[in-house]
Amino acid sequence: MTKNWIITGASSGIGRALTEAALAAGDCVVAAMRRPERIADLLTTYPDALLAVRHDVRDTASAAHLVAGAVERFGAIDLLVNNGGVGQIGAAEEIDDRQLRDMLDQHLFGPAALVRAVLPGMREQGKGTIVQISSQGGRVSFPGAGSYSAGKFALEGWSEALAGEVEPFGIRVLIVEPSRFRTGFNAPDVLKLATPSKTYGPLLAAVRADMLAVDGKQEGDPARAADIIRSLVDAESAPLRVPLGREAVRRLATAHRRGLEELDKIAALSESADFPGVPESVRPV
Repeated sequence: MTKNWIITGASSGIGRALTEAALAAGDCVVAAMRRPERIADLLTTYPDALLAVRHDVRDTASAAHLVAGAVERFGAIDLLVNNGGVGQIGAAEEIDDRQLRDMLDQHLFGPAALVRAVLPGMREQGKGTIVQISSQGGRVSFPGAGSYSAGKFALEGWSEALAGEVEPFGIRVLIVEPSRFRTGFNAPDVLKLATPSKTYGPLLAAVRADMLAVDGKQEGDPARAADIIRSLVDAESAPLRVPLGREAVRRLATAHRRGLEELDKIAALSESADFPGVPESVRPV
């Protein structure tokens, strides 16, 4: 059965790989990106199944228009993949309000606007899948990645609540957490670097150098990632969160083990903050 997709950030990396995989499977795709000309080859190969749309995920006001155009062209939307986004490196003191808000616009407000736009149609048809391309940086962070992780942490928290809200309507949410994949993410003209300060420049010099040096050498294969994502959206059930890549599995496992160890050490002290004799709250969900 043919499925209809909306995929943001579809011009390269995982977004393009997913677009190619969906089209090859006979599905229809609305590919949203800033530079639609970058998928001219796919438009030539799949003129009837592919619609390329110029779209900046930060432009939340145009989200409803994008979805309406997709429905007009192909019909009801089965899958939304929020993949568009960029990285940013800089210490907390080096990142100004504008730069921090940009990460939230890219990774929270933009995806949220598209989700709100597709939900009425998905509810009406009683099915649908929302794929949020987050990052291992959506659950763990490191010096220099605070602003990027702020956006991804926010996306994951919002999406976790969303999953419980839409499940009764037959709609699924999948949060994908890639490690390093061979995309344009680390390219010098894509990765955003805050101006180094005297205070934090030496501390983050290695981080900045590493983020740029790995461009084109990342171990993650976007095509393999696309195959995994497709297999999960087609499966009867799937976990809410899916790390992709060895580094993501290792980093997340290490962080969770450390977190549990720290919680065990401080549990008694933490629990002592409650009023004595008052029973623990029971929540509805």
